[in-house]
Amino acid sequence: MAAPESSVAYTVIQADDDKDQTSIQDLRSQLENGKDPQKIETMKKILLLMLNGDPAPQLLMHIIRFVVPSKNKQLKKLLLIYWEICPKHNADGKLKQEMILVCNALRNDLQHPNEFVRGMTLRFLCKLREAELLEPLVPAVRTCLEHRHAYVRKNAVLAIYAIYKSFDYFIPDAPELVAQYLSGESDQNAKRNAFMMLINVKPALAVTYLNSVWSQVTSTFDELMQLAAIELIRKDCRFPTADKAKYMQCLVALLSSSAPAVKYEAANTLVALTSTSNAVKAVAQSYIELILKVSDNNVKLIVLDRLSELREKHDKVIDDLVMDILRVLGSPDIDVRKKCLNIAMEMVSSRNVDEVVGFLKKELVKTHDQEYEKNNEYRQLLIQSIHQCAIKFSEVAANVVHVLMEFLGESNTASAVDVVAFVREVVEKFPHLRQSIIGKLLETFNEMKTGRVVRGALWIIGEFALDVSSIEEAVRQIRTGLGEVPILASEQRALEEQNEDGEAKSASAKSPEQSARRVLADGTYATESALSGSAKGARDTKNSRNPLRGFILNGDYFLGSVLSTALTKLVLRYGDVSSDHARVNAMKAEAMLIMTSIIRVGRSEFPTSPIDEDSHDRIMACLRVLASVPAEGVLREVFVEECHKAYALLVQEEQKKEEKNKAAEALRKGKAVNVQVDDAIMFRHLKSKRAVGDGSDEYELDLTRATGQNERSDDYISKLSRVVQLTGFSDSVYAEAYVNVHQYDILLDVLIVNQTNETLQNLTLEFSTLGDLKLVERPAPHTLGPHGFHAIKANIKVSSTETGVIFGNIVYDGPSALDMHCVILNDIHIDIMDYIKPAYCNETQFRSMWTEFEWENKVNVNTNITDLRKYLEHIMKSTNMSCLTPDHALSGECGFLATNMYARSIFGKSDVRKVNLVADFLQSGEDALANISLEKIGESITGHIRIRSKTQGIALSLGDKITLSQKAQAAAAP
Repeated sequence: MAAPESSVAYTVIQADDDKDQTSIQDLRSQLENGKDPQKIETMKKILLLMLNGDPAPQLLMHIIRFVVPSKNKQLKKLLLIYWEICPKHNADGKLKQEMILVCNALRNDLQHPNEFVRGMTLRFLCKLREAELLEPLVPAVRTCLEHRHAYVRKNAVLAIYAIYKSFDYFIPDAPELVAQYLSGESDQNAKRNAFMMLINVKPALAVTYLNSVWSQVTSTFDELMQLAAIELIRKDCRFPTADKAKYMQCLVALLSSSAPAVKYEAANTLVALTSTSNAVKAVAQSYIELILKVSDNNVKLIVLDRLSELREKHDKVIDDLVMDILRVLGSPDIDVRKKCLNIAMEMVSSRNVDEVVGFLKKELVKTHDQEYEKNNEYRQLLIQSIHQCAIKFSEVAANVVHVLMEFLGESNTASAVDVVAFVREVVEKFPHLRQSIIGKLLETFNEMKTGRVVRGALWIIGEFALDVSSIEEAVRQIRTGLGEVPILASEQRALEEQNEDGEAKSASAKSPEQSARRVLADGTYATESALSGSAKGARDTKNSRNPLRGFILNGDYFLGSVLSTALTKLVLRYGDVSSDHARVNAMKAEAMLIMTSIIRVGRSEFPTSPIDEDSHDRIMACLRVLASVPAEGVLREVFVEECHKAYALLVQEEQKKEEKNKAAEALRKGKAVNVQVDDAIMFRHLKSKRAVGDGSDEYELDLTRATGQNERSDDYISKLSRVVQLTGFSDSVYAEAYVNVHQYDILLDVLIVNQTNETLQNLTLEFSTLGDLKLVERPAPHTLGPHGFHAIKANIKVSSTETGVIFGNIVYDGPSALDMHCVILNDIHIDIMDYIKPAYCNETQFRSMWTEFEWENKVNVNTNITDLRKYLEHIMKSTNMSCLTPDHALSGECGFLATNMYARSIFGKSDVRKVNLVADFLQSGEDALANISLEKIGESITGHIRIRSKTQGIALSLGDKITLSQKAQAAAAP
């Protein structure tokens, strides 16, 4: 049974209505005169009263007199709960005399003919810690080992284990007794309890028993016994006398077990015992089979984490299993697929890249034919994975680029944007593929449905269409996408023709035109005629045939500026490669006509919104360039050469940044070579128990990681900074708390000092919380002697990234029963920075999250810092956020600074996922985005910081943190 410190704590809310509270005298009379049903209700009231802090010692004798003789099983169960929580000692610390009667009643129940009463009493003895009560009961407990019913026997083993662990001198021969009992036991549950006792008390006897039944481990043992055998193997292998070869054979056999928990634990133990390639492959294969067979997605994710750890330690051994791992993509859960693809991408090599890419291409095609959960997100993951493979291994780029370009016409913006980014990177890194890619891009140009994709395609065409035929075909496709130019004149003419046709049809029609009622945006009704509907439909049909024209008429002038830039580059480059001056001049005139047409239509009433100043200035700059070239050679060089050099530099910087991140990740995980020739050699068997290192038991490492014991101890200065004074030095009770934050828990270690000459009784520490904080258990009342001190621990759970406040008071009784004193505590503020960690994401992910998140907090810049970069570093340090903008983009002095920042909290959709005895915390994290826009005017900085998140708490908390940091910086300035 569990020890008292690990028992579950309950919080009972007492009713405020005095009528519902029964007095002690009424409880006595109900026990004296009531029958068993009434006594059951009375015992429930007594238990609630005691759990709320009143020990009610006056009722002890009445319960012994009127409840103990009852034969009702439910009443006996309530009675055992009462024996567990009732005070058993006098004020001097000696056992109460009434407990002799209780001991006699317990011995009678241990000899009761009913097996349920016996088993229930044996389970209660596991919680009893009074030696005077346990000693007379030992013979009866030993007798229960021979009972005919397995329920009694298995609880008798637990009782013997609990007694031997606390008072081994009561049963000095307990290990031998249980070992003898184990050899003749047939019930699997009882055998498991006895076996676990031997493992924890005397492992040598457990090993002896295991060797005697070695042939039954894989054949007749049930799941619980097999798990117990695995635990014994794990513990016994720490000693040099263990027969590891025999144990490894057993573990390999258990890998084929039908029980998922046994297969999982056997794999974990086997890989901890040996690192041979055959064993590692067998473990990896078992993990994969477990993922494919188990239906629980939580289990899949945990096993995938184990598989990832195995790959990090033995990266070259299991690379051949990458195709088996990709079978996990058959799971419908998107998180499982994402983790599977992450692992598979790390295992891709030149030997298996063709097979991996072929499989991913098949999966990509399936997303068109089949409906998956989060189909668009899964397609985006596949595209990114193929992109990663193609960039890493150039030999497959030619095979996949044309397949991916089929998705440029996707209505899903994210997938199509990823494809454009992939194509843009491929044409830069692989020059021999440029001509075929440009040709394919021009074929699918007018099938693109989103403005971002068209903008990316126009940039690629403008930069990499280098020969005469490609440039002419590009201009032809652009004209096809625009339709008739000038756009404004053609739209006016089309509108006039539609009006004339409408009037002619209405005049010749004999029947009234059909109309339909529509609801407008403001809630009013309007009538739409068939003529206006047909005119609108004709215009939409025309725009669908000319996609570029549709984008511009819908107000996408940014695309118009990109189109103007692309046309400028094409015309300038066409003048270099073509000797036909007439054709060059004609193309230049056509490009200038298109640009002026975009400006004119942007100033008319046809588009949904007028043209913005930035797009207008950009298009006018392109017009001036075409009008001045070849006189202005500098402008030509900027468009034709410098733009491409800037993108090439950006690609190189991204590659360097990725390599730097990989090196840092490898160093963090210990994969980098950082061992020197004169370093000391560590022998696992010579290590102290405190030295938890690479050679330690994996199972123990899991436990230490889960409890936070492997974290490096803080120095005294950092510990003192976390001490919060809760009361004043002149208060009758002095209290201070050490705040220890560990992942999802806040542990308050409160020191309470009695500064009076009197004994403080029923001293209770009461806490309440604001925010997403939750007090796990209520601290128990204590009695504190004169000038005495006591340490109380309080555990608080945190469920989200939000600034929280803990407040409360200390209450204790005075000399009289009605006298009560209260000391108010200072508030404890929980800093949000304990849960915010820097993170990284690419531009597409940032834009997607920025569009999706609905909570925004705008903070104005108010600082005395005069340097833009120093202010950015100050904000990054204050918020624990990472800067996503490359360093080269922030270099130079222009008086402006705009950058994106990103961080992730440890919270989000977090849950506890368990496989047998191992528990892992899995969380996706709560994302925090920030955009900084600064301008330096003279010696001051102005601007604003926009923070976005999915929940309100993190956005407000980060905004408050930035405001406080700005005030602190201003106050610290001389």
